[in-house]
Amino acid sequence: MIRLLIALLVPWLLFFTIGRPFAGILCVLLHLTIIGWLPAAVWAVLAWRDYEAKMA
Repeated sequence: MIRLLIALLVPWLLFFTIGRPFAGILCVLLHLTIIGWLPAAVWAVLAWRDYEAKMA
């Protein structure tokens, strides 16, 4: 639940917590713009769901 909140509020941080630093850097660049924040958040949520599915 905490990672979902992180994915919505600070999407780039989620990528660093799941071990994908290059995606995190790209997500920071998206998050710097207001328009890019929404796609970054959606991308982070999808990456989190994929990470959770692989770990289960």
